[in-house]
Amino acid sequence: MIAIVVFLLIQGCGIKLDPWDRGHLAKPTMAITPYPNHSALREHVFTSKEASQGGYGGIGGGCGCN
Repeated sequence: MIAIVVFLLIQGCGIKLDPWDRGHLAKPTMAITPYPNHSALREHVFTSKEASQGGYGGIGGGCGCN
């Protein structure tokens, strides 16, 4: 039973993409953050309002001023 599970897990590692399929995966909508400017602005506002520091290198004071 364990051998079957290991075999099925290994099968997913050997998928070969054709060059014409890679273009679909490289589209901006497939990115983790499709709108990087919007995400950066949202993180800036969040850290300013929440007086917290995330993994983005900015700290806020809670008053909206950095």
